Amino acid sequence: MRKFSLVEFSVNHPKLVVILSIIITLAFMTQFPKMKTDTNPKHMLPDTSDVRVWNDEVDKTFTLYEDMIVLGIVNEKSVLNKETLGKVQRITDEILKIKGVAARDVNSFPTITNVTAEKGTLRVAPLMTEVPKNDKEIGQLRKMLLENPLFINRIISKDEKTTAIYVPLEKGANGKEVADKIREAVKKEKGDEKYYIAGDPVARDTFGSDMFKLMAIFAPIAGMIMLLVRYLMFRDLFLSVALMMDAMMSIVWSMGLLIALGFPIHIMSSMAPVFLMAIATDSIHIFNEFYFRYKEKRDKKAAIIETMNAVGRPVRYTALATAAGFAVLLFMNIIPVKVFGGLIAFGTVMLRILSFSFIPAMFMFVKEEKLDKASEGEDISSGRTSQFLKNLASLGAHKPKTVVFAGVALFVIAVFGISKTVVNNNMVDWFKEKSDIRVADSVMNKALGGTSLGYIVATSQEENFIKTPEAMRYIDGLQRHIEKLSVVGKTTSVVDYVKRINLVLHDDDPKYDSIPDSKAAIGQYLFLFSMSAKPADLDNVIDDYQAAKANIWLQLKTWDAQAMRDVIAAVNEYKKANPMPMNLKPAGTAYFNLVWNEEVLWDMVIGFTIALIVVFVILRFNFHSFRWAFVGYVPLVFTIILIYGVIGFMGKDFDMPISVLSTLSLGMAVDFAIHFISRFKQKLTESSESGVRSSEKSQKLPTPNSSLITDALLWTAARPGKGIMRNAVLFASAFSVMLFAPLTPYITVGAFIVSMMLLSAVMTIIYLPALIVLMKGWLFKED
Repeated sequence: MRKFSLVEFSVNHPKLVVILSIIITLAFMTQFPKMKTDTNPKHMLPDTSDVRVWNDEVDKTFTLYEDMIVLGIVNEKSVLNKETLGKVQRITDEILKIKGVAARDVNSFPTITNVTAEKGTLRVAPLMTEVPKNDKEIGQLRKMLLENPLFINRIISKDEKTTAIYVPLEKGANGKEVADKIREAVKKEKGDEKYYIAGDPVARDTFGSDMFKLMAIFAPIAGMIMLLVRYLMFRDLFLSVALMMDAMMSIVWSMGLLIALGFPIHIMSSMAPVFLMAIATDSIHIFNEFYFRYKEKRDKKAAIIETMNAVGRPVRYTALATAAGFAVLLFMNIIPVKVFGGLIAFGTVMLRILSFSFIPAMFMFVKEEKLDKASEGEDISSGRTSQFLKNLASLGAHKPKTVVFAGVALFVIAVFGISKTVVNNNMVDWFKEKSDIRVADSVMNKALGGTSLGYIVATSQEENFIKTPEAMRYIDGLQRHIEKLSVVGKTTSVVDYVKRINLVLHDDDPKYDSIPDSKAAIGQYLFLFSMSAKPADLDNVIDDYQAAKANIWLQLKTWDAQAMRDVIAAVNEYKKANPMPMNLKPAGTAYFNLVWNEEVLWDMVIGFTIALIVVFVILRFNFHSFRWAFVGYVPLVFTIILIYGVIGFMGKDFDMPISVLSTLSLGMAVDFAIHFISRFKQKLTESSESGVRSSEKSQKLPTPNSSLITDALLWTAARPGKGIMRNAVLFASAFSVMLFAPLTPYITVGAFIVSMMLLSAVMTIIYLPALIVLMKGWLFKED
């Protein structure tokens, strides 16, 4: 019984194959209306992860809000004037009305709690109950602000030019939507003041919104550029559209399956169309070989079948290597990473099925006269591109030692560059330097304590221990120690309230700006304060029922994950030097960002490492030889090391976008190596004196002479190498548009892919011939 061939079935029933492909695509498209998005980095980790469970516990214990927006108001003369203060009052009133804002805990001049004393009686009231009417009242407000450490660098800068309104959000509120409504409120105000909106929810939700908009813009633009470049390569619009349809179908199938399974579109999965478009370019090897075969045969059907026989094995194995590399991510710990890996692996397999069915079927609809015209330039003896590639390969084949030595030198330099790489993540830096979010974050961090919020939770096993002078002094000392760090702008704790109460009850005598010597006094102060203050004032810094936990607020001047790492190191240093029966543990958004940064990035690194091993095993099976697998592996490793070395020398942090691109670079680099070596071995076998032809089952070669090896290498560079270079140029030209994106991860993706594709292609054409010639005695040695 004859073995079933998908290619032959497709060329014999092209209409049926195309119709079935379209029907399946439409079926997957029916899932798109159900699409849900999720751009919250917190959901990168499962609900049961230690950091999420701990942060939820801290939020519950101290009645904290998950998200906080900061509105900065700047007047270069001073914010302490009637006009600006009136605007602060009106804007605060407008913010309190916005849906999603936790109005009861908004802090600004009109709402923040001020602690004073009158005739020995503690007075707790809002700082500014009404806008000052004259200079005397403004002077009194200035005195209350600048003499209270709780306010300085929090709601007023030391130079009086900046104030802030802290806007906590209810759970589930969208930071971008709230920020947009705040912008509407400030637009109503006229004058010299400048307004800046910052905070993690603003950056996070704005990035999420912009991300999907950019995908909607850049994916079609990239597709159109790919279509144009394909047309310039083959001068056949119909087949150029067919190759584009191949990519779009796999994207629709993959995203449709993702949505059907109930998964939301996350930051990582939103980039799947970009990756699948990259992987789809491997089909260009089919087009490249087809035009050569058609020119030789002048029989369309025979040319299709011979093309697929020639390139089928490398196309299958490149797909297997790419799919396996991404499938490894299914075994990682981070759910979105698992989803992303499975999504790309599925899409890659679908692309290969379409390559053996839809593309051959589409060839059958092209008229012979168009193919005659398109194939005219496919001549390795006269074509300019083929001659150029021959010259590149000749450099490696005739000067192998020089080429390999140059490669080794670059490799060593690149490894040194990698040693300079810092693992870090900063979502604010995902926006361009002059973007509103970056500017706002920079201005607020310079003027006030900082927009990045974290906590250090002090826990004792003894009830009411926090109210003891020993515990208070310990926490006070910890705050002073942490504040020595340049990344820390301000710390606030229950100690600051106790010291403030002690001071004002003693007529602002400086010697009482300290912690009382008795636990009873501290307890009384906190009780008096709780009677008049907003519940959140005390609840945010101490668990009032047991007084066994205290929360130290940290305002950091950067969203870099490294900042919280520095804080943790300082806390550990303080604990070691000052033993105390209290546990100190970080929490908050800044701490989550650190954990998320490390877990997601290292998950990707581990997955990438495993993928490297899996790909080598696949190369070994494809080439039936450890030696050939090793040779094919060298350009892959070299390309990746060189690019990451450049990243290290540039001072670019190793962040999530770069870590995601690692697996893509692996897939594309191995793609070129498989095609080059497979076709080289085919050609060498065909040219050997024995006349033995290669087969799917055996790739053992007779020992060839140097001339045969060189001729086969130059042929491979000129013919299959043309497909490799076309693949690289096609995708690099399309994704160069991402260099103009407003979000830096897209710029990173664009720059990385452009450099990676071109470098991989050049490395394959030059370096593989050099290695093969230099190691021919080992490679062709009989086992």
